[in-house]
Amino acid sequence: MADIDRMKMGADTVHQGAHAAASQSELDSKASDKAKRVKKSRPRTKAYMQNRELSWLTFNERVLDQSVDPNVPLLERMKFIAIWRSNLQEFFMVRVGSLLDLELAKEAIYDSKTGMTPTEQLESVYARVRELTPQVSEDFRTVRRQLEAQGIHQLYPDELTSHQRDQLNQYLKSNVLPLISPQIVNATHPFPHLENGALYIAVRLDNLPEPKEGMSKERRKALRAKAAEDVLMGIIPMPRNCPRTIKLDSEGEGYSFILLEHALEMVADKIFSMYPVKHANVIQVTRNADLDMYEESDEYDEDFRSHMKRILKKRSRLAPVRLESERPLSDVTERFLAKRLGLKRSQIYAVGLPLDMGYAFGLPSMVGPKLAESFVDEPASPQWPADLVRGKSIMEQVKEKDVLLSYPYESMDAFVHLLQEAATDPDVISIKITLYRLASQSRLAEALITAAENGKDVTALFELRARFDESNNIEWSQRFEQAGCNIIYGFRDYKVHSKICAITRRGADGLEFITQLGTGNYNEKTAKLYTDLSMITADPKIGEDASMFFRSMQLESATDDYQTLMVAPLMIKKGICAYIDEEIAKAHAGEPAEILMKTNSVTDKDVIEKLAEASRAGVKVTMLVRGISCLVPGVEGETENIRVVSVVGRLLEHSRIYIFGAGEDRKIYLSSADLMTRNLDKRVEIAWPVNDPHLREKVQSYFNTMLSDTAKLRELKPDGTYTELGHFLAKDAQGNPIAKPFDAQDHLIKEAYIAAERAPRPEGPNFVMHANLSTQVEALVEEAADEMAREREESEAAEPVGKEGQDPKPKVEEPKTEKPETKEFEPTDSHVDDSLAKAPEEKKTEEDKVAYATVEMPPVASVEKSAAPSASAQVSVSAASSVVSGSEPRTQPVASAHAPAKAAIPVSAVPSDELPPVPRRDSASQSASGRPIEMPAKKKGFFARLFGR
Repeated sequence: MADIDRMKMGADTVHQGAHAAASQSELDSKASDKAKRVKKSRPRTKAYMQNRELSWLTFNERVLDQSVDPNVPLLERMKFIAIWRSNLQEFFMVRVGSLLDLELAKEAIYDSKTGMTPTEQLESVYARVRELTPQVSEDFRTVRRQLEAQGIHQLYPDELTSHQRDQLNQYLKSNVLPLISPQIVNATHPFPHLENGALYIAVRLDNLPEPKEGMSKERRKALRAKAAEDVLMGIIPMPRNCPRTIKLDSEGEGYSFILLEHALEMVADKIFSMYPVKHANVIQVTRNADLDMYEESDEYDEDFRSHMKRILKKRSRLAPVRLESERPLSDVTERFLAKRLGLKRSQIYAVGLPLDMGYAFGLPSMVGPKLAESFVDEPASPQWPADLVRGKSIMEQVKEKDVLLSYPYESMDAFVHLLQEAATDPDVISIKITLYRLASQSRLAEALITAAENGKDVTALFELRARFDESNNIEWSQRFEQAGCNIIYGFRDYKVHSKICAITRRGADGLEFITQLGTGNYNEKTAKLYTDLSMITADPKIGEDASMFFRSMQLESATDDYQTLMVAPLMIKKGICAYIDEEIAKAHAGEPAEILMKTNSVTDKDVIEKLAEASRAGVKVTMLVRGISCLVPGVEGETENIRVVSVVGRLLEHSRIYIFGAGEDRKIYLSSADLMTRNLDKRVEIAWPVNDPHLREKVQSYFNTMLSDTAKLRELKPDGTYTELGHFLAKDAQGNPIAKPFDAQDHLIKEAYIAAERAPRPEGPNFVMHANLSTQVEALVEEAADEMAREREESEAAEPVGKEGQDPKPKVEEPKTEKPETKEFEPTDSHVDDSLAKAPEEKKTEEDKVAYATVEMPPVASVEKSAAPSASAQVSVSAASSVVSGSEPRTQPVASAHAPAKAAIPVSAVPSDELPPVPRRDSASQSASGRPIEMPAKKKGFFARLFGR
């Protein structure tokens, strides 16, 4: 019987083995079929295209490079580190979040340009960020040490003196500890929800006895296993209503402070006094914010604004995509947090610097003007446009000629004044405008509300899906609605990213149209930081197109029946490709063919392929691309006639310019659209022609000036890396610069100041509004004035926190020195006649006699081509010499205040804000990151000389 059973069991085993073998064979066959399908469906890649996400990370590295540029003041360098951090945070929230969602898709999904799967892209992104993290940590330590040498001390707990430690403990006891809400996390206490982007102190607590001397190895191992299973953690959320920085007493005239999270780390043992504290660390969770705005929208009977409010609440609780700690976590703590947050170890980073660098933007005001003066950019304000007479009716001037405003060199005040004038003009019938991003305090918005209160037909198209500005737009839309404005929300399936304002008024001969078109948002705050172009015209054809545009938006219908404008998603890509085809035809006919483009990003595959076709035909293509470029230039036989350059500097380049052709018949378009698929196919965008000769000259001159930059201009090479900062600056045999670097943005700032001083003044009395503005304006102005006064008092009168019972530190008065009376010219909301204001005559200095290095960019062939960055890559002296001697400079040195009059933007006679790293760590004379670092020299700036200060 036993033998029979054994035989049966053996037969069953054989049968199961055969079945398993068959199953395995079937699985192998399915896997093979799947692999074949994957192989067949993976798109073919082209050598002149690269991945979007990796290109963005290279852009963010160029931002980080500004933190070690010796030409950038120290406090500004710290800001660039903060910008790098902020950019990367948003990149993980949106782009990485989107890739994680795509990774869950059942069907195979591939990047159309590189053929990479979402998983492959994520692995490449994680690896690239891990390469950049030590670099930014070293940059932060370097800038911090240099600030310490200048008297600005950012302290950590182990660097405090006994006096400072006592002072800090007293401050925490009185102002912070009563407000904190610590939590215990273990097997019986649930893990709390960690908000997106919020800072927490993670404290590892110990509730088990330490292994004793003489304890057996097995017993020690059991205790460690028990501790790993029953981890006891403490979580301290950062209190919301406490200042992030705490000022401490400092020796001499310096400024010392500590961050709140570091102060709380110092007293973690007191907060969890009932447990032994093993260690503490600052952590931050990044969550997926790439929401589908229409998710579940059909399942609810609600208006779009209510739907968006619900979506915003949901965003804060979406899945984590990254965990960061300021210092490396212990293995046990890392595993514990990874499990609770559902993250892989590849999604956890130790960054080596404060996780929220936002405090860097407030450092100049915290340390005070006297200490900060030498370590910040020289202050510059947008100037009144030189083409407009201040105080004269904007409408009347626009009827006479088209106007082009160049932000932030010129002020948005002129456009705001136009709206204020329209709000009170009895002949104005309607004002219609698209609003994508608004400042939280906006005179532009108040002018529109005033117009509605005055009985004008005001239509505002609010794009509630403007990422991370949704809440602000919802609040403004409610205020507009309360004022009687007609509110629309645009297309259901397309974001409205266009920037257009249409004013209609009764004229002597019928209806008159005044239309404003812009490349950037109607945000008075960012208009001081972003470079954008804004055209105001009375062209009736553009006015009629603008009326049709708003009619289409209200009916939620797309049309291509426009006379002058090109409107996406139906027209812009088609129009751009058609103009490229015209240049290809010219090249084939042996005629001059040229394309100039300035955009933020290039990702659209159709446009990239069309540009490559133009390059193969011999068309010369020059592209100013600030951010992502999926197009790789200089690839032999494909894109060798294409040049891609980038400028990352003090201001954020944001304008979009598209120029087709050479000579007088070239076509010049401005647009709100980048060369990205989302802009061209999935958004409502506008591109418009520039036909006025004066405006065409200004646009071309602006483009040429940017190409002349030798301080910030960098060129994309065929291997996907960029040339180093100062690559186009001529150098001698020892590699030392032989001319001052030419910073295009700085040059345009100075030109705007000079042009504003020479601008015509009104002959008669200034224009005065002939009706009362909205009562909300008065409240807004008072609120802003109060806030400015508080900030000024805090920066001037802030005293270090003293011990309990200790008298405050006596205020030391600075010795008074006589200063010459000067007048600084800045935009103002008042209409006081300043026609008598004069700028003191500037005295020539030795610095002014040094020529700017404004050289023609070398051909693509002269740019180093290497498979990987080389540590010895340097600009050859012979190449630099040939560049300087082989062409005329493209711009003139900055004019002095008493030079002959020039246009607001200089006209040149000759055309002038997350991949392989730039060469680093190759010299002992450089920083640990391999980039030269020097202390900024204290100098008397251009504006100080111009205005006699």
